Amino acid sequence: MGVELVSLDEACARADVVSLHTPWLKETEKMITGAHFRAMKQGATFLNTARGAVVDEPAMVEVLTERPDLFAVLDVTHPEPPAPDSPLYTLPNVILTPHIAGSMHNECRRMGQYAVDECRRYLAGEPLRWQVTRELADQLA
Repeated sequence: MGVELVSLDEACARADVVSLHTPWLKETEKMITGAHFRAMKQGATFLNTARGAVVDEPAMVEVLTERPDLFAVLDVTHPEPPAPDSPLYTLPNVILTPHIAGSMHNECRRMGQYAVDECRRYLAGEPLRWQVTRELADQLA
């Protein structure tokens, strides 16, 4: 299929777009560092739809400030939402989107209905259909 396995460092240095999809675990906190951003090629874009804590956000802001040729599209931040004085709001090469996991239109309505149904089950003492256990939480993005 023409796929080449490379390290994270090399992927960041070679890609036009780096799209992050990893769970927030102790092992992944601040996994994406300033060095990764500094290594990105001219005009590269970083997308984060995973979790904000996976990125060393102060280091990212520092590099994005130094390199206006880089772009960051952030569906997630840490904390979420960013602090009111966060430079993420004013950097011209950063786009912030609301963290709704890509949900739009009828999907938002369906997710709301799931939440209402789950609350009804809980209040009725019925088994929960969408319960997230501690074990499952370690695997979720």
